[in-house]
Amino acid sequence: MRTPRLIGYAKGALAAAICCAAVTSCADAARTGSGPSYLIIESVTAARGGGSTFTSNLQSDVQTVVNATPTTLNDLGQASLRAQMKNALSPTAATPLNSITIDRYRVRFRRTDGQNREGIDVPFGFDGGSTVTIPIGTAQRVTFDLVRPQSKLEPPLRNLINGGGLIVISVIAEVTFYGRDQAGNEVSVTGSIDVQFGDFGD
Repeated sequence: MRTPRLIGYAKGALAAAICCAAVTSCADAARTGSGPSYLIIESVTAARGGGSTFTSNLQSDVQTVVNATPTTLNDLGQASLRAQMKNALSPTAATPLNSITIDRYRVRFRRTDGQNREGIDVPFGFDGGSTVTIPIGTAQRVTFDLVRPQSKLEPPLRNLINGGGLIVISVIAEVTFYGRDQAGNEVSVTGSIDVQFGDFGD
């Protein structure tokens, strides 16, 4: 005959297993904030300045010729974000309080060779604003500036114009989205995308 202690242990183990199966890992879900809901990044894509086709990596042109005139264009990023509940076994259904509102994001660039001095090896990182509310169980696309025009007017990207400097700088752009659920619990999630900077043909 099973003792109550063994039955309780089995239920706890089952709950832990289902929790970890429902999300990438229980630890990852816990790190996304103290609230009952969390965010998942399903994808991060980008479109080259002046374009509308979003792809899984970006060739960022530091100078674009438009009507025979050199100009600087921003590159857009687009993330697909999904909101979920942390506790898959909760008997309480999700409510509007669990919806997550994104209100800002942060972009940072890094090179895999460890040369990461901002303004020398990689562009300066920046913060931006973007507001969207994501109900539990649904996905929303968030469009944002991945590379701002001023980044292309500052070193090291400015040095790439007309084939100067390193010719091409390859980086990983890390994008972190910040928000809160409707009860005020903070939530964040980070995704990344490959970016190659250069003075590419128009």
